Amino acid sequence: MTLSKQQIVVWLTRCGDAFSAQKDFLTQLDTEIGDADHGLNMNRGFSKVMEKLPAVADKDIGFILKNTGMTLLSSVGGASGPLFGTFFIRAAQSTNAKQCLTLAELIQMLKEGTEGIVARGKAEPGDKTMCDVWWPAIAALEAAADRGDTLPQALDAALAEAQRALEGTIPMQARKGRASYLGERSIGHQDPGATSAMLMIQALAAAARA
Repeated sequence: MTLSKQQIVVWLTRCGDAFSAQKDFLTQLDTEIGDADHGLNMNRGFSKVMEKLPAVADKDIGFILKNTGMTLLSSVGGASGPLFGTFFIRAAQSTNAKQCLTLAELIQMLKEGTEGIVARGKAEPGDKTMCDVWWPAIAALEAAADRGDTLPQALDAALAEAQRALEGTIPMQARKGRASYLGERSIGHQDPGATSAMLMIQALAAAARA
């Protein structure tokens, strides 16, 4: 079983719906340990992505993802634009010219996207960033692939791990971004960027069953 180009479009559309629905929640999380703009920024960025999707939906997966990344880079302020934009631009590289993705290709796509975030933000495990969700989710996908799970089953496992990892950001002390300025006061708060990463994985798992 593969993830089709149409399902990638569904994924991005579901991301747009999620960031619209969770805008206030994400902003509240960011009010506690950031600049109080994460929800607004993600909603603005994915609103622009959704505006542009119909014009590129017939292109290959790499083109669609690169267009998504460039749109986020140009329309999202703060750290979110460069980080999430880079994720999609790097994810586009291994999916260039592809019309569908196997589980192995999807894992590679997400790995490269996450490596792009790390290269730009210098995140390490336990820094209380979105990578603290992406890394365990990708590891869960790899374990699922080793078990021979189907692509939807693998993404369900990744989502469960992402939700667990997201809760794991609460007791962490932030060592990157605006939240790091708070020192120990950042402990006890769920990371907004990690929450957005979980929402993206949730949308991807749903798209795989669409």
